[in-house]
Amino acid sequence: QVQLVESGGGLVQAGGSLRLSCAPSGGRIESTYVMAWFRQAPGKEREFVAAVHWRFGSTSYAVSVKGRFTISRDNAKNTVYLQMNSLKPEDTAVYYCATTGGGSIWSVTPGNYRYWGQGTQVTVSS
Repeated sequence: QVQLVESGGGLVQAGGSLRLSCAPSGGRIESTYVMAWFRQAPGKEREFVAAVHWRFGSTSYAVSVKGRFTISRDNAKNTVYLQMNSLKPEDTAVYYCATTGGGSIWSVTPGNYRYWGQGTQVTVSS
């Protein structure tokens, strides 16, 4: 069982930046894990934002955030980050950290992710 804990959400004006963090509680991220960020706005489905392979550092982004968001990992700190720049009001959502739990599985489908954090709210004002 992997428990993920997110932090770093908040209220920011359009054009501003935030950095989200995600770390497992009581365990470590293994080399074959793919770590991802999803988001869910009110009344909308949960959508993929970005993912990173823990061992290789390869990344993937949704078109809507590419060039503005950067996902990264710090192996020593056992933490995944999502740096969000040039934020827009449409980025407002609850952001979730998730992992497939091993097997180097890449997916943009929430149902393929086995473990989730509790979410952190990001609100971008216009």
